[in-house]
Amino acid sequence: AWVFPLVWTVLYLLMGEASWRVYASGKDPAAVKKALIAYGVQLFLNFLWPLVFFGSKMYLTAFVVLIGLWVGIIVTMLRFSKLDETAGDLLLPYFLWVTFAAYLNLGVFLLN
Repeated sequence: AWVFPLVWTVLYLLMGEASWRVYASGKDPAAVKKALIAYGVQLFLNFLWPLVFFGSKMYLTAFVVLIGLWVGIIVTMLRFSKLDETAGDLLLPYFLWVTFAAYLNLGVFLLN
């Protein structure tokens, strides 16, 4: 149980660093805005998932939210990478963790 808070702390630190690098990049303001909007969308989906999974116990719906989050992370990574390659790379552990979470979520759905 102690692993999850530790992993999420590291992931949020990496996400924060990535978003800061994009914000402070000094690159095309329109591209920065689009990248940060994508970041905000995936953060919202990240917030939504535990409410649906743990709160409502709607496992299939939670899995769909995770697929949306997965796509949101990919879009964010691509947009971040265009502005700062390192920023996009910093989101890779987050992407992998969400992939693992989707696997677990699907397993819970199939077993219930």
